[in-house]
Amino acid sequence: MQPVVRALHVLRAVAFAPNGITLVALSHQLGIPVGSMHRTLKVLADEQFVVRSAASKRYFVGPVARELASGHSRAVGSTSVVHPALSKLGISTGETVFITEFLDDRVVCVSLVEGRHPLRLFVRVGQEMPLHAAASARVLLSSLDDEKAAALLGQRPLVPYTPDTPRSVAEAVRRLAVIRNQGYDVCNQELDRGVWVIAAPIRRPNGEISAAISLASPIDRAPDDTTRNHLTDLVLSTARNIAIRDS
Repeated sequence: MQPVVRALHVLRAVAFAPNGITLVALSHQLGIPVGSMHRTLKVLADEQFVVRSAASKRYFVGPVARELASGHSRAVGSTSVVHPALSKLGISTGETVFITEFLDDRVVCVSLVEGRHPLRLFVRVGQEMPLHAAASARVLLSSLDDEKAAALLGQRPLVPYTPDTPRSVAEAVRRLAVIRNQGYDVCNQELDRGVWVIAAPIRRPNGEISAAISLASPIDRAPDDTTRNHLTDLVLSTARNIAIRDS
């Protein structure tokens, strides 16, 4: 039973690390040798009980564990499992907010706080985001050069989710230059009809993009430039307040 007990201890430690936790930090915290910890994490990751960020090398609770915890309902973030700044943004605005990261060559939602006004969104914890259509994914793509971004975009069909969805690799790549210039991206009914999304990069101290934070609002709650500019400022401020540190 030792491997089972060990796996449960690891899963509990990951669940109580709102900013994720590295293999080495888990090894030190639980007193488990690095080799044994690596094998345990691999099994948990293969079964999607945990997910690993390729950018920060940290482990987070995976979609299977969250589904079990929520009784197979849609995953809902809480202050005990998400970054406090993300929770604060969700509470202060009442809107749905989430964080995405690169996991290998995919962009995946790793943390989510539902708003007071639930939306039918193309997002849940563990959900892979379409690279061409999601603002969160495009923010992360903007950290790559155009050639590499185009290669990733070309690996998947560019599904037209709405009439406003980018339809070609070239169109999506052109969007990256705008994101780099203004420092954020906006998805206006390009993925979910009737939904406006603002996404901004979360950066490491050296300026590299490690993750993206997004806020999603129904169009009727963000109908004008004044409201949207206010929400954009809040998201940008929150992104700056989320510190990503390597252990």
